[in-house]
Amino acid sequence: MSELIVTLLKVLFLALLWVFILSAASVIRTDLFGRTVRAGELPQQLEQPRRRERRRTKQAPRSVEVTNGSREGQRADLFSGPVLIGRSSDCAIILDDDYVSTRHARIEADSSGGYYVEDLGSTNGTYVNGQRITAPTTVTPADSVRIGRTVLKLVS
Repeated sequence: MSELIVTLLKVLFLALLWVFILSAASVIRTDLFGRTVRAGELPQQLEQPRRRERRRTKQAPRSVEVTNGSREGQRADLFSGPVLIGRSSDCAIILDDDYVSTRHARIEADSSGGYYVEDLGSTNGTYVNGQRITAPTTVTPADSVRIGRTVLKLVS
């Protein structure tokens, strides 16, 4: 090979290396600071569905309570709609646990007047009475729900 071809290959390799470094830096910058969103790209505000007011009975659970974990005693009202559980600030029950996802699980009323818990695609799973759930599962005040190191129960 001639010296000119070797030099051109070196320059080409160096240029490709710089393209890779700049694209990696761009991805990191976007992850840290987000990307610019034009007004036309913003989602339209969706109308909130109207919730039917449920009759409160003496036996029906009124809230979800953390019974074991770092947030023991924390409660969330079941009658105000679905109860989101996770690390995010928009969750009704915020858990500071390394094993809890940002939006980990949801407890919501079903059509028959009971409640069910649903895992929202978390990495470490949601457990009802020690069994990992993969679909929405009915829960009663006798059941325990474990998310990470935290145990929750429905209370009246």
